[in-house]
Amino acid sequence: MEQSLIDTFLLEAREQLEAMENGLLRAEGGDCDEECVNAIFRAAHTIKGSGGMFGFEPVVRFTHTMESVLDRVRDGEVPLGSELTGLLLDCCDHLGLLVEETAAGREVDSAAASLGSQLGARLGAYLDQAPVVAAAPAATVPPARPAGSTLGVPSFAADGGGALAVTDNWHLSLRFGREVLQNGMDPLSFLRYLGKQGEIVGLSVLDDNLPALADFNPEECYLGYELSYRSALDKAGIEAVFEFVRDDASIKILPPRSSVDRYVALIAELPEDDLRLGRILVDCGTLTENELAEALKEQQAAPAARRPALGEILVQQQAVQPEVVAAALEKQKSATAPQKSTIRVDAEKLDHLINLIGELVIAGASTSLTAERGNPVAMLEAASTMNRLVEEVRDSALNLRMVEIGDTFHRFQRVVRDVSKQLGKDIKLVIDGADTELDKTVVEKIGDPLMHLVRNSMDHGIEPAAARLAAGKPAQGTLRLNAYHDAGSIVIEVSDDGGGLPKEKILKKAEERGIVAPGQALSDREIFALIFEPGFSTAEKVSDLSGRGVGMDVVRRNIEALRGAIEIDSAAGRGTTMRIRLPLTLAIIDGFLVGVGKESFVIPLDLVVECVELPNERGSSNHVNLRGQLLPFLRLRDQFEMEGESRGREQIVIVQFGEQRAGLVVDALHGEFQTVIKPLGSMFSGLAGISGSTILGTGEVALILDVPNLVHKVVRETEQRHVEQSACAVR
Repeated sequence: MEQSLIDTFLLEAREQLEAMENGLLRAEGGDCDEECVNAIFRAAHTIKGSGGMFGFEPVVRFTHTMESVLDRVRDGEVPLGSELTGLLLDCCDHLGLLVEETAAGREVDSAAASLGSQLGARLGAYLDQAPVVAAAPAATVPPARPAGSTLGVPSFAADGGGALAVTDNWHLSLRFGREVLQNGMDPLSFLRYLGKQGEIVGLSVLDDNLPALADFNPEECYLGYELSYRSALDKAGIEAVFEFVRDDASIKILPPRSSVDRYVALIAELPEDDLRLGRILVDCGTLTENELAEALKEQQAAPAARRPALGEILVQQQAVQPEVVAAALEKQKSATAPQKSTIRVDAEKLDHLINLIGELVIAGASTSLTAERGNPVAMLEAASTMNRLVEEVRDSALNLRMVEIGDTFHRFQRVVRDVSKQLGKDIKLVIDGADTELDKTVVEKIGDPLMHLVRNSMDHGIEPAAARLAAGKPAQGTLRLNAYHDAGSIVIEVSDDGGGLPKEKILKKAEERGIVAPGQALSDREIFALIFEPGFSTAEKVSDLSGRGVGMDVVRRNIEALRGAIEIDSAAGRGTTMRIRLPLTLAIIDGFLVGVGKESFVIPLDLVVECVELPNERGSSNHVNLRGQLLPFLRLRDQFEMEGESRGREQIVIVQFGEQRAGLVVDALHGEFQTVIKPLGSMFSGLAGISGSTILGTGEVALILDVPNLVHKVVRETEQRHVEQSACAVR
C-alpha cells in the first residue's frame, strides 16, 4: 500500500477526530443541536469507512460500536447526556490511538487493548444488545486497479449477434448510491463478503463521478465497480448479498456465458458519461487489457492519414462483436466536458517556491541599484515595474501560507475541559479573534508554548470556586484566548480572571535562589519576567501539571526562536494576561535599510514610526525631547562595539514594539528595502540584538535588527535608572 495514501488517510482521520471532539464538547456544554449530533455521527462513520477501505480492521471494529450508539442518539432513543459524552470523548481518544498505530502497521499494546475492551463494554450498555463487533473477514478483496484495468474478464466469439461470452465467471456491475455511506452501509464490506463466498477474479474501479476537490463530500459514494466473479452461488444467492443495500444501489448481474446483447444493454445502462471506447469495453467485461493494448499498438503503427478507428481494429481482430462496439461508440457520444480538478500543495514545494521568490527579490534589488547608478529614465521605470510585480508575487505566495489561528485555539476546548475536571475547578474557555491569520509555520510552532500558558493559568491563576466566591467573584473561572493584528505583528493573549501573580512571593523566591540581589529594586514587569527563569517555581507542592519549574523558560525560548517576545500584565485579584507578539511571517518582510559606518542594518518596516535628526544640544543624556516627551534611545555603534565616529549628523529611527517606544541612532538612512530573511546559523544564534541576515543588491550582507530585544533593553535600562533614583531619594 502506498505510503502517500496512508498519509492522506491519517490527515483526514485526524480532521474527523477533531470534528468529533469539538461536537462532543459542544454537547457537554449543552449546545449541541440535531446538526451537531449528525456531525459527530458522520465523523465516526467517515473514519470507519476510510479504515475499511484500507483494511484497518481494529479501527473499523471499534468505530462500528461507537457508530451504533450514535445512531441510537440520532434516532432519539438514547439522550446525549454528560455521562455518555464523557464516554464518547474517551472513545475518541482511543480511536485516535488506534488510527495512528494501525496506520503505522503496529499493534496496540495490551494496556490499550484492555482499555478498548472496557470502552466497548461501556458502549454496549447503551445498546439493546451487546456491542456489535464485526470479526475480521476471512478473505480480502484484491487491490483495486485503476479504471480501465481488469483481470479475467470475458472475451467473445465472433459468430453473430447471438454470440456467447467465453467465460465461466459471473460479471457484476455495481453502482452504489451517493447516500449509501450516510445510511450506514460500507460498499467495501459487500466486496469482502463476496470474497468469502467465492473468488473475485477481476476488479475495476470507476472514478468518473469523482467531483472537484472543492465539491468533494467524504460522506458520499462516487465510485463504481465492475467485477469478474467466480462462485458456486446462483444468481439469487449473489443478489442476496446485496439485500440490505438494494434501495441504495444499482446491481447488474450477468451470468457466465451471457449473450452479446446483454453486454450491449449493460453498456447502455452504465451511469458514467465520460468514458473512452476502450475503457468502456474493458470495464463492461467485453475486452481484456492485453487485447486493448494490442489494438492500440496496431492503431498507432498505422499512418496518421489512414489511421483506423479503434472499434474497427477490434472487430477485425474478432476480439469484440460489432454490436458491442456500436453500443460503446453510442455511449461515448454522450461524453461531457471534463470537470475542473484541484490538487493539494505539498508544503515542501511551497517552501521551495517562496525561496525562489526570495532570490527574485534579491535580483530585483540588484536591478534597482544598477538603474540608480546608470540613471537612464527607461531603466528606472522598468525596474520600478519589476519591483511592483515582485511585491505582488511575494504577497500572493506568502498568503498561501497564511492560516487562521482558530483551529489551534479550538483544540484547547478539550484541554480546558480535562484539566478543569482534574483540578476540580469550573473553568470556561472564551475564544476571540479565531479568524486572525498568520504564517502556517508560526501556527505549528506556537502550539506547545500556548499549551504551557493555558495549563499554568488554570493551575496557578484561577482560584478554586470557594476562594472565588469569598472574593466576590463568580464560581466559574474564565480563561480567554485572543488574537489580533497590531503594528505588523500578530498578538496572542492568554488571559484569566484569577488572583493575579503574587509579586512579593516571586521576588522573595528569586532572592532565595540568587537570581536577584536582596533589596534590588525591580519594576513590576521585571518581577513578573522572573517566572521565565529556568527552574523557577513558586508552587508549594509538585503536581502532574506544575511545580517543577519546567516549562515557562521553554515557553520564552520557543517564542524568541520565532523572533517574538512575551510580556505579562497582572493585577492582584483581577487576573493575568500573557501577551505574545510574533511576526506575521518568517520568510520575507518589508525592511528599512540604515547604515552605521561601513555596515548596513535592516529594521522591520512595520516597527518604524518615524525618523528625525538627533539634536546636538542634547548633552550626554541618552534621552531626546521629542515634541515634549522624553524618548530613550540606543546607539547601534555602541551596541555592537563598532569602531570610529559618525562623520555627519546622526539620525534617530523611532521604533515601537507593543506599547514600548525607543530610538535607534544610526549614521545614514537608505530607505525601504524588501528583505529576504536568512538564518544566522548556530554559531551566531545567541547574538543579542540581531534576528537574522539578508543579502543586499551589491551582494553584501546586512544584519536584521531584533527590534523587540533592543527596545526592551532600552526601556529596561531606563526603568532601572528610575527605580535606583527613587530608592536613593527615599534613603
